[in-house]
Amino acid sequence: MRDFASSQIKKGVRAIGFGGDGATWGNYGLVWRDAGTTIVDYGDTAYSEGGDFRFAALGATSPPLWHGLAVYLIALNESTNEVHFSLKAPDLGPRAAPVSGEGSDTGVFSKIALPIAHGISAGVLLSYETSHFQTASLLNPGTSIRYETRWRPSGGFGLAWQPNPRLLLGLRALMNTDEERRTEPTDTRTGLARSVELRLGGSLSPWEGALVDAGVTRLDKRNAIAGTHTLSAEPNIGFEQALWARHFTFRFGVDETSPVAGLSTRFVPFNLDLAYVRNLARHRVGELFGDRSNSVIMTFTIDYRALQGRR
Repeated sequence: MRDFASSQIKKGVRAIGFGGDGATWGNYGLVWRDAGTTIVDYGDTAYSEGGDFRFAALGATSPPLWHGLAVYLIALNESTNEVHFSLKAPDLGPRAAPVSGEGSDTGVFSKIALPIAHGISAGVLLSYETSHFQTASLLNPGTSIRYETRWRPSGGFGLAWQPNPRLLLGLRALMNTDEERRTEPTDTRTGLARSVELRLGGSLSPWEGALVDAGVTRLDKRNAIAGTHTLSAEPNIGFEQALWARHFTFRFGVDETSPVAGLSTRFVPFNLDLAYVRNLARHRVGELFGDRSNSVIMTFTIDYRALQGRR
């Protein structure tokens, strides 16, 4: 479920719309640029088979503090409708069996960022997130399976370097650890679910208002209950063009294996970012919930320092 909500929040809607390269404009180290703003996020991922994942979030960034340092805090909640998919578990038999279920995910995330010197910025992410998913067998309605995650220390960091206005280079790392519990009628199993995500990318402005962005995401995932370990690397490629004194911007690209597009409209102190993703997180969740999905993600930002006449 987190691939439909919290992983997107951590990149930011602007970054999603032109390739999802969290190493550049979604870098934790650049949060200080958003000092003095509040945001509202909403996202919806709808599968052609009927499954629907929705999330909403509310966040704020502090005014500039010591040497420009800024602290960003956001709370998120995600829920589903009744989702139908195939699940493999001992009590369901030797093969994946059809089930229906509902779940939720709740998290609180904090980013702390500081401009250092010579165009270098650094930031850290601290996260608290839990989730659960309750399923029932469609072949044997009396058989239900519940998945729960308990928080374990998780977080990440980001480094960005902008030597001049036309070039931005960045590195971002994210380490998630959860204790996962699977409860079946005949057995309960507990194990750690871990992931390490490394992003490396660069952004170049070839002409006024334009950005060409490219990077790579390396993902290492381990799940003790399922006994799985996957390691992969996928590209992030995008283009953005700002128009009309940056009051309007459009963008498009490929986020790992998902085509994306987005637009923004900005009239100080307000900014609206929209992103569309075809088959969100396909590389991460495969076709577990269906073979096609459409996602719309929105962020509405208010610059409260501008409202106070301080910017």
